[in-house]
Amino acid sequence: MNENRSLALIAPAFLVIGTFMVLPLCIAVVYSFMTANPYGGVSMPLTFDAYVQFLFRRDFDDSLMFSWSYVIIIIRSIYLAAATTILCLVFGLPVAWFIVCQSPERRRILLFLVTLPFWINTLIRTYCWVLILRDEGLANNFLKSLGVITDPLPLLYNDGSILLGLVYTFLPFMILPVYSTLERIDPRLIEVAYDLYANRYAVFRRVIWPLAKPGALVGASIVFAPALGSFLAPDLLGGGKKLLIGSLVQMQFTTSRNWPFGAALSIVVTAGVLLIFLARSRKVPEEGRS
Repeated sequence: MNENRSLALIAPAFLVIGTFMVLPLCIAVVYSFMTANPYGGVSMPLTFDAYVQFLFRRDFDDSLMFSWSYVIIIIRSIYLAAATTILCLVFGLPVAWFIVCQSPERRRILLFLVTLPFWINTLIRTYCWVLILRDEGLANNFLKSLGVITDPLPLLYNDGSILLGLVYTFLPFMILPVYSTLERIDPRLIEVAYDLYANRYAVFRRVIWPLAKPGALVGASIVFAPALGSFLAPDLLGGGKKLLIGSLVQMQFTTSRNWPFGAALSIVVTAGVLLIFLARSRKVPEEGRS
C-alpha cells in the first residue's frame, strides 16, 4: 500500500520529466541520424552525415575535407561559458556574503533587487546593452564627454561584449544558491576563528569558503549549462560575427534548414554537460570520504 502511494506521488514528476525532457531528447537523437530536407525538416534514409559535419565538409567532388570551423565555435563556446561561470562566482560570492551580513529587513530588500531582473524580458535586458555599448551609445558618449577618448571604442560585437551580457544574465543564478548556503553558517564559527587569531583571509579560506562551496558548485552548474547553449546574447551583442553553439543550433533550424545537424549539435552539447555533471557527482563523494 505504501509503495503504491509513493508511486502515485512521484508519478506526476516522472510524467513531466518524460514529456518535457526525455521525449524531446529522444526526438532530437532520432533527427540527428536522419537526412536533411532542403526545404526544412528531415527525411530518410538514416545517416551519420550530421556528426561527420562536425569535423569535415564535402568538397565539390563530394570528398571529405577536414575543417576547423565548428571546432573553433565549440571551443569559443566552452571558453565563454567557463569564463561566465568564474566571473559570476567572483562577483556573486561577495554579493551573497554582503546580503547575509545584513539585517533581515535589508536581506529581503536586497534579495528583491537581485531577483528584479527576472521580472523583465531577457531580450529587452540584453538589447539595452546594445544601446549602452554601441559606437554612439551611453558608454562612448560618456567617455567622450570626459575627454578620455576622441573616437568611439569598439565595445560591441566582440567576445568581451558577449561575456558581459552572459555574466549580466546569469549572475543572479549564482548569487541565490550561494546565499542560501551562506545563510546557514553559524556566526559563532566565524567568532571562534577570530578568537583563534585568524585574519580575514584565513577566515574566508578555512571557514567561509568550505561551507559556501556546495552552493558555489550548484551555482556553477546552473550557470555553465545555459551559458554554453545561450544564443540571445551572442546574437545581439556579437552581431552574428561571433557564433556560439546556441547561435549555431538556432541557425541550423531556421536559415540553414539543416535540422539533423542542429539536432546533432544539441545532442553533443547535452552529452558534454551531462558528462561534466556526472564526473562532478562522482568526485563529490570521494571528497566527502577524504
